[in-house]
Formats: sequence, structure tokens, C-alpha cells
Amino acid sequence: MSQVPTFCRVCEPACGLLARVEGESLVGLRPDRDHPVSKGYACHKGLAGVEVHRDPDRLDTPERRDANGQFARVGWDDALAEIAARLAALRDEHGPEAIGAYIGNPMAFNTFAGPSVGSFLGQLGVRRVYGSGTQDCANKFAAAEAVFGTSTLHPVPDIEHTDHLLLIGENPRVSHMSFFSIADPLGEIKRAVRRGATVRYLNPKRIESEDRGTGEVIQLRPDTDVYVLAAMLQTIFEEGLEDARALDRHGRHVAELRAFVAAYGPERVAPVVGVEAARLRELARDFATARRAAVHMSTGANMGRQGTLAYWLVQVLSLATGNLDREGGNLYSHGFYPAAKAGRTDPARQFFDGPHGRMRRIRGSLPGNLLADEILGGTPRIRALVVIAGNPVLSIGGEARMREALEGLDLLVCLDLYRNATGELADFALPCTDAFERPDVNLTGLGMQYRPYVQWTDAVVPPRAERRPEWWILERLLQELDLKSALDAGPEPDLSGRLAHMLRSRDLSLDDLRESERGVVFEGLEPGRFFEDWIQTEDRRVDCRPTLFLEEGAIDRCEAIFEELLAEDPSALKLITLRTPSMHNSWYHNVEKLKRPGRLSNPLHMNPEDARSRGLAEGDLVTCKSAWGEVEAELRLDDTLRAGTVAMTHGWGHQRAPSMRVAQRHPGTNANRLLPIGPDSFEPLSNQAFMTGIPISVAHSDG
Repeated sequence: MSQVPTFCRVCEPACGLLARVEGESLVGLRPDRDHPVSKGYACHKGLAGVEVHRDPDRLDTPERRDANGQFARVGWDDALAEIAARLAALRDEHGPEAIGAYIGNPMAFNTFAGPSVGSFLGQLGVRRVYGSGTQDCANKFAAAEAVFGTSTLHPVPDIEHTDHLLLIGENPRVSHMSFFSIADPLGEIKRAVRRGATVRYLNPKRIESEDRGTGEVIQLRPDTDVYVLAAMLQTIFEEGLEDARALDRHGRHVAELRAFVAAYGPERVAPVVGVEAARLRELARDFATARRAAVHMSTGANMGRQGTLAYWLVQVLSLATGNLDREGGNLYSHGFYPAAKAGRTDPARQFFDGPHGRMRRIRGSLPGNLLADEILGGTPRIRALVVIAGNPVLSIGGEARMREALEGLDLLVCLDLYRNATGELADFALPCTDAFERPDVNLTGLGMQYRPYVQWTDAVVPPRAERRPEWWILERLLQELDLKSALDAGPEPDLSGRLAHMLRSRDLSLDDLRESERGVVFEGLEPGRFFEDWIQTEDRRVDCRPTLFLEEGAIDRCEAIFEELLAEDPSALKLITLRTPSMHNSWYHNVEKLKRPGRLSNPLHMNPEDARSRGLAEGDLVTCKSAWGEVEAELRLDDTLRAGTVAMTHGWGHQRAPSMRVAQRHPGTNANRLLPIGPDSFEPLSNQAFMTGIPISVAHSDG
């Protein structure tokens, strides 16, 4: 038996793992205690990767669905030849606009697949590209473009040195921290508190991260983060607590920022956000007067209606208090390549007049919430869809409409580990390698690592059965289409050109990286370089109130939403997403070891006060209705939720995925059926879907 160093590909930190290998079989995973960054930390989701690798329900051979809806094994050559012929016929008859693609979250953790995806789509002429990013984090790219001139500049909190840490919409104990690659966030937070730092969380739920020694939760109403941040900035300006020198030297449109936040003072926003005005002022004063303060925002705020504006105000809060590019504040993480420069763009050029009004692409992607519309009635409509490591049936709102759309396609091809809920509708389901069957580099967290490092991993074991890496499948399709393919050079092409180029910026070679068993660690977060080296605006200043926000109607929309919230019935319920330790989006639902008592489904969580007022009790079967759909779920009382807030975990709903036997045995409820879809269901600035703070009603189910 051998122990092979590798790293996790579930989320951004890429924690070091040791793979136990017998012959050519992966038999176990454990944390790598000798890893220079994660130092023996790994969560159980990462360790469950061995269960996914060995799962007998994995898709191991190419499969083709017949006219009766039954899947049968087909050879790779035959499958790829038929797919290519059908794609070519559709392109020739209807043009490349008849072909679309959906790219799922796992592709962000697959270094060598990305260039092949780009080559495949580019050579086919496919521009109708959708992805999970618009259900998750697109607003952060949009805000960074507008404020810093690049989609890839995301200053991270310097927890080790800060005196005050403000965390918005995140739960480090359960789901780590998105856009902040840190192996053990709660451990770092506990150390900060022990040395005297103040830590505060803004969240509708009294999250698991609130514990003795880890900070305090201020429970606000869902989807109101932007108004809390505006009230904090208004207080800071009104009371003269801003760092005028930092704003003068490094800010642009500061007067416009002041004018915007002036409308959202604590007294005005308190009834909407559900936090007393005095408390809002205290939050502002404590942050502004701390010697060193840092702020970070995660997915809970991303998924609201105004995630881009919230992330904008996070950045200007840091600048206005003098904490941007200061030790103990928010800093850029250089890593092995200056990613901030790679994402430079003019966001105004991404907007265009489309069939649904003003539209945009965000890092190449259109709004995922429009995918079903574009299949069912686009101009021209999408007739073929290639889904790569994605599950739009469960990931996007409106499951029934998405199923109708996918069932009406002329061709649906899915590349994945399983024949999941989306794959069950496919004409072809193609088996992909998992993270331990391919070489890789921890590219995802680049520019956002708390301890910057780069690590190479070879494939730990050869691919099982007929699994193939995504890059190979796409390059073979290009060959079948008589287009340029990396495989034209031979069966084992060199795919490392981009990586080699990136490494040269740190005077590293691929050989250096391969020979370093556990990677190369760089200096930590560096203050003093942000405005000289990393910001990408033309004048090297932070745009404190981007003109784009006014021109695209976001400023007026912010006020309209405020008035809408102000007029709401105070007894109304709002649905938020609930992160749990045993699941990760729609991943891991077929892992038997994670189906423990109490985690066999995804009940609706409700504050006991809200349940009593509706005559509901623990364990009741309830019907949840929104303006867009309804679901049934078991009720679970949860006093950690703010009154007026209910919560469900997304990613469930596997009733119609028979090839995933464990998931189908414990299918749960697809909470995304309650979400809005189609035009007006996403934030125009970023294409980010509206997925939290959804108005719903809850009552006893009939019978």
C-alpha cells in the first residue's frame, strides 16, 4: 500500500489529502498532516471523495437513450461520431445559435478541462453559454469589474492581524468561505478572538459558527444586506469617521457614493432590515474606529436581488475606513500568477439589447434563469445542449419548465460522473473521470488564498472502466467534427502550455512544480501593492459609485426594492437557503455514509413563533407556496432562525434519478421549485439568480 499526496477538489481551499492506494485502486483518503498550508485539516466532504470514486452507481461507460427512454451501453467511437454528426447537422441547418452549453460548478476545479471547453465552444461558434456561476457568485465578478476594473480582484480579510472582522451571509463552520480560500476558517477566527479581535456575522440565522469564542450574529431580515451596508456608510460619513486621505488618494466618484448612502440612514432602513437604528450605528462606529478592520461577504448575500450592490458596498466600506490594502484589513493575495490583470475588462461593453431587453454576459455566461426560455422559445431557439458537469434540472429554479425544455431538445449530451436528474433526460450520457483519476493544479483559489501556494497532483489512480477526462471527450468531438483538436498531435497531448506560462511569472517551471511533492508556498498577504500593481481601472482608483450602476438602472431599482420591502406585511415569510455539513449543492447525494439519521431529507426549518401562529408543529407535513411554485416538506422547528425566515437546503429532489439508488431512496425536496425563473428573475447587473429571500406561504398539507 502506498500513500500518495494530492488535494481536494470540492471547494476553494484545496486541502491537502493523502490517498491510500493498493495496486491501482484508491482505498482511502485522510488529511495530509505534512501539508504546508492545510496542515492536516480536511472536512468530511473532501474525505468522502473516495466513496464517490468507488460508487457502484457511477457512470462507467458511454450510454445512449433509445426511443423508449432506456439507456444502453455504446462504444466511445460510435457515441462521439453520432453526437458530432447530429451537432453538425443542427449547426448547418439552423446555425451555431441553435447549440447551447451549460457548465457546472465542478469545472472550476478542473484545470486542464477549461481550455478544451473554450476551444470546443469557440470552434463550433457557440455563444449561448450558461453556467452555475449565475446561480452562485456572478455578482462578485460584476462588482469587481465595476469597482476595480477586473473580474478577478477580490481582496480577502487578513484575519491573522485584524482587530475587527465583519462576515456577511456566510457560515464558516458549515461551508467554509467562498471567494476566500482558507483551509480552517473557524480555527483562524477562534485565534483572532483569543487575541482580542471582535468578530460579527450578519445573517438571518444564528449560524453554527456563532459559538463561544467565535463571535456574535446580528440577525437581519433576508435580502436586506445592501441597506445595512449603506446605513453603515451613511453613519460613517455623517459622523466624520471616514478616512478622508484614503478616499482622496484612491477613490473616484466619492461624492456620488455619499449621495447614494445619504438616502439610507439607520433610522430609515431599520424597519426594513429588522435591526434597530442604534445597533446599525454601533456596527458602523465599531468598524470605522477599529485600529484594523476587515470585511467579507459570501453566498448568502450573493443570492439576493442586489448582490452586486452589496459587494460594491463591501469594497467601499473597506476603502472608506482606510482598511483596503492595510495589514489587518483587506488585501490582495498574489499567489503564483497575477490573476487580477487577467480579468481586466470594461463591463459596459458586456451589455447588449437582447430578446429579453438589456442583457449581458458575465465571464462569458448568459443568465442561467433564461435557459429554459431559450430552449422553448428563443430566437432562434436552442435545439442542442451540451451539459458539462452540471445539473440544471435541480440547480436552476422552475424544475417543471426545465424538464419540459430539456425533453424538447433535438439533442442533449451530458458529461458527468453520474447519470443525474439532468442526465436522465439526455440522449447521451458520457462518463467522466473524477478528481483522483486525472492530474490537476489548485487553480481555483488563485488570487483569493489566505496562504498562497500552488500544488501539482498527478492522477492518483488510472481511470476506472471507460471513464475519460472532459478535455479528452471534447477534443475527440472536435476531431469528429473535422475541427482542430489537441489530439491531432497524438494520444497524449501536452495540455500544460497555459499553466507553464502562468508559472513563469514566479520563475517556476512545470518540472519544479512536479518535483515539489506538496507544492510551493509563497509569501503571505502583502499590503502596499494594491493601488500600484493590482487594481485595473484606468486611473488606478476605486470607482466608489460606478456610472454603470446608474445607467443600467440599479440605483433606481435599489430604491424601488426598498419601498417594496417597507410595504411588506410584517408577518410574511421569506425563504433562505440552508447550508448543511453533509451536502454540497447537488453533489454527494449518492454517498451512503452521509445519509445519517436526521440527514435523510431536507425539511423546511421554521422559527417556533412562526409555527405557533400558523398552528404548525414539529414533524407536520406542510405545503410551501411561492408565486412560482409549491413543494411539500416536513416541518422542523428551528429557533436559530429569525422570526419571519424559513430555510431549506437546495440540491435535493432526486425522485427521478433511478441510476443514483441512494439518492433516489432519500430524494428530499427540490426547494428550487419555489424560485422565480425567466425574465426579471435575476439581477440585471450580473445575471445572478434571485435565490434567497423568496416570499412564500406555509400551511398544513391537505389530508
